[in-house]
Amino acid sequence: MAKDVKTWPCLCVLIMKVNIGNIQLKSIEARRYVDLSSRPKKVRIDHNSNITRMELGKEQSATIEFQYTASYAAVGMIKIEGMLVYTAENAKELVTNWNDAHKMPDEIASAFHTAIMHACVPEAVGIAKDLHLPPPIPLPQVQLGKNAKGSAQAGPSPEVA
Repeated sequence: MAKDVKTWPCLCVLIMKVNIGNIQLKSIEARRYVDLSSRPKKVRIDHNSNITRMELGKEQSATIEFQYTASYAAVGMIKIEGMLVYTAENAKELVTNWNDAHKMPDEIASAFHTAIMHACVPEAVGIAKDLHLPPPIPLPQVQLGKNAKGSAQAGPSPEVA
């Protein structure tokens, strides 16, 4: 399945005091392994994001290449590769430490993986729909009537403006 590469050039996110911008998706690979007629009732969906490469950019920035995978076990998979730009005074030190030991501070790693998920999961939802796979996000469950304790339960009333 081929899709156009997406770029968010004006996107500059400040996540946990970490400057991340220019997130680009470079490749998308998605496969459904089983026929539509053999739909399993429950499918475990595992998400994984990896930093695959870092290199020093211009003016205190680093280019971070990543890979996101939503795995549906034997049912299918969605893999997205891309890059983002990290801008900070410690960019050179971060790249050096990553290239030497594949280590980075937890706060920066959390910000990178959060930004990767924010860019890739919405894209994966559309791809999953095209392949008739469950969306890689938990959908809310609506329960009306009596709950397990016997009292009536209904969700909050929606507000209308």
